[in-house]
Amino acid sequence: MIAIALLSLPAFLLGLTVPFIGPDEPRYAEVGREMWRSGDLITPTLAAYHWFEKPPLLYWLETLFYSIFGVNEFAARLGPALCGLSIIVCLWLLGRAVVDDNERQLTSWFVVIAASTLGLITFSHAASTDIVVTLPLTVAMSSFFIYDRRSAADEIGWRLYGPLLLMYVAAGFALLAKGLIGIMFPPAIIILFYVLSHRWPNRRLLVSSLWGIPITLAVAAVWYVPMYVKYGGEFIQEFIIRQHFERFTTNVFQHPQRFYFYLYVLPLMTLPWLPFFVAGLWRAVRQAISPERREASSSLLIFCFSWLLVPLVFFSTSTSKLPGYILPAIPPSIIMAAIGVHSLAKKSRVRMWICAGIAGATMITVTILLVTAFPPSAASESVKPLLDVANRRGFGAEKILLLHNENFNAEFYAGDRLSRDPNGKQVKLYGPSEVEQVIRSSGSTSALVLVPKEYLHQLLEYQDLTCEVLAENHDDAIVAVRLR
Repeated sequence: MIAIALLSLPAFLLGLTVPFIGPDEPRYAEVGREMWRSGDLITPTLAAYHWFEKPPLLYWLETLFYSIFGVNEFAARLGPALCGLSIIVCLWLLGRAVVDDNERQLTSWFVVIAASTLGLITFSHAASTDIVVTLPLTVAMSSFFIYDRRSAADEIGWRLYGPLLLMYVAAGFALLAKGLIGIMFPPAIIILFYVLSHRWPNRRLLVSSLWGIPITLAVAAVWYVPMYVKYGGEFIQEFIIRQHFERFTTNVFQHPQRFYFYLYVLPLMTLPWLPFFVAGLWRAVRQAISPERREASSSLLIFCFSWLLVPLVFFSTSTSKLPGYILPAIPPSIIMAAIGVHSLAKKSRVRMWICAGIAGATMITVTILLVTAFPPSAASESVKPLLDVANRRGFGAEKILLLHNENFNAEFYAGDRLSRDPNGKQVKLYGPSEVEQVIRSSGSTSALVLVPKEYLHQLLEYQDLTCEVLAENHDDAIVAVRLR
């Protein structure tokens, strides 16, 4: 396990310096930079406009690491990477607390499988909220299950109530990480677990809600209360109604997918342990519906099934779907896969070494790809190299116009140079004549234009602009334009 732990460090920590990928990473990184620059840890802004899309926990992590390492991709991604590693530690602690002494090797498999699961590794490299909310939810659920096992063993005192306290505190941090799922998922998972276990929660757990829920709300209140006091209806409308209810019930954010989207996305995230995950899931379902067939590990399997099912059903029901949303279901999937691997590996040392070899090979392969293939691939998708060329050519102060397409990747790299409307949204122009008009109305004679390569010919053929293509990536070109 020590070797696997050492291999996990480069697998999780390399590749954090490459250019941001996709629309979300650069925006979240820019919000963190503006929070760091202003010193206002309450109000998220993007281009100095209110950005109430997500709670601040990711931005706080970015602000912290910007202060230590400077404003760069590594600092923006380090928080999520540490969250991924912390999930592995959390699962190890869960195993140590609930696994019988004669099955101690199972705890090691928790670590091995978690450290080599591609879904966890992948999202630990992204400056996004999905892995950040998964950590406190993992802490909360692990703490509850530790409490439940200790309560069944009639333990008392801090060893019993400590995990309960940690569960409520972690739920508060989940609220700060991604919103209302932080307080919705834990009770839903717990209730489903008791239903499938055919038993009632004990009195101590029910009474704990009287002091535990106020603790959860108090943790979350460090941001929610100041935001409501400062912004009132704007905060409620944008953050609660639009970002929660409208995101769930409508396609306003244009992320539609079929209902069964996560039925294949979640299994793919468990690679290379997909067969063991499927086997563990089947065993959990069988034991949940057939009490007479339950094994020694049945309680943990049923709990993991409940832990997986709640986010799976919730996000499958949502109209808006992105792959990262289902990440809170990865930790229970890892435990299910680990139980399957353990059952196979304990039958012979050869099988044990084969499974360990799969884990090691996965992490070594990931590490090699992070060093070799990932940097040029990320650069080819990012506008950073394009803007670097433009800046070296002396265009570092030019206004940047967007032709035919918004470019959210530019939020971090172009910042306040982007053309925006009065609401802070990027202005998308629809033809060279509009480019000319914006330049003239600004009182300038030149600008930079980011344009998809398929429309580049429109600029080059327009007679009233002098155009020079400075650089291109996989999709876009950056063009210096000047009025004739």
